[in-house]
Order: sequence, then structure tokens, then C-alpha cells
Amino acid sequence: MQHKSTTQAILLLVLANLLASLSDVSLKVLNGEVPTFQYVFIRQMISLFFILPFWIRLPKIKYKEGFDMITFWRAQFIVGGSACAMIAITHLTLATANAMFYVAPLMMLPMSIFLLKETPPLSKYIATGIGFIGVLIVLRPDQFHWAAIVALGSALTMAFCNVFIRRLPVGQHLLSTLFWTTVMTLPLALFLALFEWEFVSLTNILWIVAINIFVLGYHAIVVIAYKKADVSNIALAEYSGLAFVTLFGIMWFDEIPDLLTGLGILLIVIPMMPLPWKKWITKA
Repeated sequence: MQHKSTTQAILLLVLANLLASLSDVSLKVLNGEVPTFQYVFIRQMISLFFILPFWIRLPKIKYKEGFDMITFWRAQFIVGGSACAMIAITHLTLATANAMFYVAPLMMLPMSIFLLKETPPLSKYIATGIGFIGVLIVLRPDQFHWAAIVALGSALTMAFCNVFIRRLPVGQHLLSTLFWTTVMTLPLALFLALFEWEFVSLTNILWIVAINIFVLGYHAIVVIAYKKADVSNIALAEYSGLAFVTLFGIMWFDEIPDLLTGLGILLIVIPMMPLPWKKWITKA
């Protein structure tokens, strides 16, 4: 049963990262034309618009679920992480930006040990180490850009958000979690947006709507996935998004990675492949 839950969680994370990759593509098209925190605030307001009709249909006893400090801190990390992600994707290639985002699962391994008291097997340490080498190859010194530091900030916030999910009550309704997380992002996002507020075109609003739909789907699926299995057992599945954005970068932005970048991506993705695939490759 535990193996089945872990497999399901991995598949859910792969789907979640496909949606996140499509969000990154939409954000790349936006090209920084909307001020950073104004973008975050508008996106979260649209998210609330989507969630509210479903949340009010819940039994009233469920309304207060998620109204707690864990959700509050996850929300603040989401504001910061969203802002960092926008800056990084605007200034870096999709592959390079996401290589930095996928440092998050590397950060989650020690977090799961110290914060959640989980005991991952040796194989998880080895796989994570290989993934970290892949990230270093993708982000080698001659390719370094200041926005990569900002991307690391996004990775750190994602790691904290995902680890905090394991602290949520088991029976807490997903819609309540999403509703209160979204609501709690608004005050900080609005406060920061007021310093740079400007007119936003309808076209850019529509792009933000698209980004929001993908991000909302990502967060919903991630909550489900991390409730099904230990963080240390499934965190490597987060790397699947790197393969997606690399493909999309080639298809739509002519961002063709060189051989070293390709090698780094392989080192990041291969360790999280399902075991039967690894056996098939070994036999071949």
C-alpha cells in the first residue's frame, strides 16, 4: 500500500510540474511587462476568484480549516517565491532558471530530516547528490547571471512550502487549504505592489489568468502528492519539470541547450526515474 501511494505521489508531481512548466512559458511571454509584486497580487486575486465559488459550497464546519499559522507562513513564502520566479524567468533561459528552481528538492532532503524527523535511505542521498552535480553543470561559472541568485530564493521558498505541507492536518480539505493560502498572500502582495503600481493591458491580464490557472493546478496537485508520501521519497519527481521547460524552450523560444547543459539535465532527471525504467536501460 505504501509503495502504491509513493508511486501515485510521484505521478502526481510529474503532472504538477508539467502545469508549472506551462506557467513558466506564459510568464516568459509576459516578459516582465507587469511590475513584479503587482503581477503577484493580480495573480492571487484571480486565484481567489476561481477558488471562492467552490469554497463556499463546503460545509460550514470546513470553512476555518487552513486558517492557521502554518498556512500563513506558506502564503508569505509563496509571495516571495512568486516574485523571485518572475524575475528569474524574465532574465534567464527557461532551462537555466528551472535548473535553479530544482535546487528546491535538494534543499527538501535535509529539511525533511531536521524538521520532519524523516529517515531517508542511503539511495536518496546518492540520487540527490547526482542531481546536485547536474545543477552545477547546468549553472557553470561561464553561464552565471545575477538572476540565478534570485532563482535560488524561489527554490528556498518552494522547499519550505512543500515541507510545511506535511505539517497540515491529514483531514484538512484541499479547497480550504487553497482558499486560506490565497487569502493570506493578498495583504503582503498588495502592500508591496503599491510601490510600483501601473496600468496593465488586457493582453497581459489574460496572460496572468493563464499563469494563474496553471499555478493553481500545480499547488492543488502538490498538496495531494505530498500528503500521500514522505517528502524524501518523492521530492526527486520535482525534477521532471526541468525536462518539460527545456523542451518548451527549444520549441517556442529557440533556447537550444549545449552539450554540457544537456548532460546536467540528464544527471538531474535520471535519478528520479521509476525503477523499472532503470532496469530496462541497464539491460539495454
